[in-house]
Amino acid sequence: MGSHGGFYQSKEFLDLVKSIGECRSKAEEDRIVLNEIETLKRRISEPDIPKRKMKEYIIRLVYVEMLGHDASFGYIHAVKMTHDDNLLVKRTGYLAVTLFLNEDHDLIILIVNTIQKDLKSDNYLVVCAALNAVCRLINEETIPAVLPQVVELLGHSKEAVRKKAVMALHRFYQRSPSSVSHLVSNFRKKLCDNDPGVMGATLCPLFDLITIDVNSYKDLVSSFVSILKQVTERRLPKTYDYHQMPAPFIQVKLLKILALLGSGDKHASESMYTVVGDLFRKCDSSSNIGNAVLYECICCVSCIYPNPKLLEAATDVISRFLKSDSHNLKYMGIDALGRLIKTNPEIAEQHQLAVIDCLEDSDDTLKRKTFELLYKMTKSSNVEVIVDRMIDYMISINDNHFKTEIASRCVELAEQFAPSNQWFIQTMNKVFEHAGDRVNIKVAHNLMRLIAEGFGEDDDTADSQLRSSAVESYLHILSEPKLPSVFLQVICWVLGEYGTADGKFSASYITGKLCDIAEAYSNDETMKAYAVTALMKVYAFEMVAGRRVDMLPECQSLIEELLVSHSTDLQQRAYELQAVIGLDAHAVECIMPSDASCEDIEVDKGLSFLNTYVQESLAKGAQPYIPESERSGMLNVSSSQNQYHHEASTHGLRFEAYELPKPVVQSRIPPTALASSSELVPVPEPLYSRESQQVASVTSVSDAGSSELKLRLDGVQKKWGRPTYPSPITTTTSNTTTQNTTNGVTQVDNLKTRDTYDSRKTPVEVCSEKQKLAASLFGGTSKTEKRPSSGGHRISKTAYASKSSDDISSVKAALVQPPPVQPPPDLLDLGESTATSSAPPVVDPFKQLEGLLDSAQDNSAVNYGATAAAKGPDIMSLYAETAAGMETSGIAYSTPTNRDDLLSGLSNPSTRSVPGGTTVTQPVQFSKGPNPKDSLEKDAMVRQMGVNPSSQNPNLFKDLLG
Repeated sequence: MGSHGGFYQSKEFLDLVKSIGECRSKAEEDRIVLNEIETLKRRISEPDIPKRKMKEYIIRLVYVEMLGHDASFGYIHAVKMTHDDNLLVKRTGYLAVTLFLNEDHDLIILIVNTIQKDLKSDNYLVVCAALNAVCRLINEETIPAVLPQVVELLGHSKEAVRKKAVMALHRFYQRSPSSVSHLVSNFRKKLCDNDPGVMGATLCPLFDLITIDVNSYKDLVSSFVSILKQVTERRLPKTYDYHQMPAPFIQVKLLKILALLGSGDKHASESMYTVVGDLFRKCDSSSNIGNAVLYECICCVSCIYPNPKLLEAATDVISRFLKSDSHNLKYMGIDALGRLIKTNPEIAEQHQLAVIDCLEDSDDTLKRKTFELLYKMTKSSNVEVIVDRMIDYMISINDNHFKTEIASRCVELAEQFAPSNQWFIQTMNKVFEHAGDRVNIKVAHNLMRLIAEGFGEDDDTADSQLRSSAVESYLHILSEPKLPSVFLQVICWVLGEYGTADGKFSASYITGKLCDIAEAYSNDETMKAYAVTALMKVYAFEMVAGRRVDMLPECQSLIEELLVSHSTDLQQRAYELQAVIGLDAHAVECIMPSDASCEDIEVDKGLSFLNTYVQESLAKGAQPYIPESERSGMLNVSSSQNQYHHEASTHGLRFEAYELPKPVVQSRIPPTALASSSELVPVPEPLYSRESQQVASVTSVSDAGSSELKLRLDGVQKKWGRPTYPSPITTTTSNTTTQNTTNGVTQVDNLKTRDTYDSRKTPVEVCSEKQKLAASLFGGTSKTEKRPSSGGHRISKTAYASKSSDDISSVKAALVQPPPVQPPPDLLDLGESTATSSAPPVVDPFKQLEGLLDSAQDNSAVNYGATAAAKGPDIMSLYAETAAGMETSGIAYSTPTNRDDLLSGLSNPSTRSVPGGTTVTQPVQFSKGPNPKDSLEKDAMVRQMGVNPSSQNPNLFKDLLG
């Protein structure tokens, strides 16, 4: 439509555009567009629509889609237009398709063949339209279908086709680098193309390649420098000029590439100095595009190997930017200065007054950029002034995201360049007070560690003064109505450790403040935990000092409330506080020594303090400890129950699916027999039972009737569905602060400043305060100085923390280890077994089936009888029936004759003993076959007789295998 200026379009379409342009509201526009959609749906489905009309309908669909409405009903018609032989209709179809569809749309497959055909067209306009569609629609799966034809078009006679082919290859590289990795050399060849447009298009993929691998393209430095020199000498046609600048966008791309290639490479940088210097002299700073090229030159100079002349030229350009009345140029000057001070920090001193003006500018974006510059040029001589200004700005803004960034930068600068610990603590207090909820919790831990360690020297007086000042400042800060939770945690810790250390404040006063904190933040369990721990420290230190402990009524009520708290952590802390108060002074001193938060903790891995207790227990007849690696083969039936409980306590969550209800088999053993046979261990139903058996046996559950023991669920809280009783609702309190503080300049270095700042306006005398501020910001040594470490004391505390955690975890791992999990046996192993009279066979598939049963579960006979109906089939009834049948048949059972046989019989989970000294193999319910119970009874009989089932009784073996 734009190419014809509205001619060849119907009056109806022009009226549609006009009516939408005159709409007064979005609702009116939506009404017009919806009416247009209904009209197009009706007309586009008519048969034998002329091509001119269909082209207009597709353009109107594009217009509807651009206004945010759905025009998907016409997508297929746009795809059909790409198949048309008419050039104008085909190009309109390609335009609509590229706007309608994305690379993952279902209709893409319908236009791949059309694109392949059009890429071979003799009309270069058709080829260009197809290449445009290739860049927008071809995805990773369809790249191989068109890649050979696109590579062939790199040698096309028309420069427009070659340019679009380079762009298509670049797009392929962005979507799937591996698909065109063997074609990267084509980009090098096209860099020497006769047409500047093709060469300029090749710079984009080369920039991406050089960003990933710089060293592979070092040989192209001379080529890039030559191209940039030709551009600056205006050897390109006039059609590439923009605002009288020769091909400025090509210059910008070349400067970015040269900055990558010259970074850290002196030889490569030396070849760039001349052409970059020419750009500084030839660029016109009166236009925006000229300033853009100059800014890119500064960025290039800041990246390549430094050159004094280029640095001086860059400094002059930055000075012009900062003196400009345009906020955009000032912003660009501040950003360029921030890049340049990494190479030469002294450059910022020449523009100190201009930087101060930007810092006080009303433009918020410029002010933020100036703070970024100050952050980069901070050192120990100006950290106080810069951090104070940053905190003042942080208090004045409402943008939470930027407030978090400013707070993190203040903390970082204070930790790195703090001149004293007192200043560091005061600065952290301000940051926590005004942005505590947005500060990392690690910062609070570092602050507590600094207060505990002090100055890291042997000067106890200075350390006590530091802690005393911290306590006084925190008690003063507590008068604020709202404080961040993280800051209150620090306050509680400091008051608990050092609140009564210097004797200025009584224990009653400190404990009252702590109780007020716990009451004010009653919904914050973490805050309550810090307050209770601080109370325990205060009372413990008072008892050690020999002073009387009088608990305030509000503290007593707080402890009584926490003793019945739903939080187990708070409840335990309250009980510990009561226990500590009831001990004598010597015991309390051993439990909670004063000012011992930084002392190293030694962990005894061997638990040598238990040696006396162990020797006494052994003398009284206790069994010695046997390592787990030596326990295999020595387990007996009596210890299986303890092992099961140990497993249950050490295991975590279990993720097996819930089982369906198991069928109940009435026990054939009288209760007296169950009570007398204490050695019998019930075996649970295996987890791999077939679902068909579970469904078929549902009726047996209902037949059990009232003989089953049922669970009582009245009064038990449900885990799913509606709760049976209300649960407490925890609410969180959003802590905000409204107080603003003003910090003045705390330190001024009297240094002579270089005043290079002038103005195009009427000269105004610079005030003395601004000069002092500039001297404070830019004065002092130019080298970056980092804050010295406070000594090895901090390192030792960090070391002992990691050391203690590792040692404790290793002791726990040594004391509590879950038993190794045995792999399940192979159910398909049906190899023949050789029976012997004294020992079980080495490989027995039926023994392996029995091994799948949980041998570790060993309940008492009474519990088994009570819960048989709930667990599933009664395995003991099968055992009783089999044993009775064998006794009546006169079968002789093999009895163990030595200790090894006895131990092997006890360790076998499928072997049980009955009164009379005989050993019976308990059958296992098998899931295959017509009657699993009969099959297992026959199998038990055959195996006890030592007969090979496959050779002696083939019919029985077939029954067993089902």
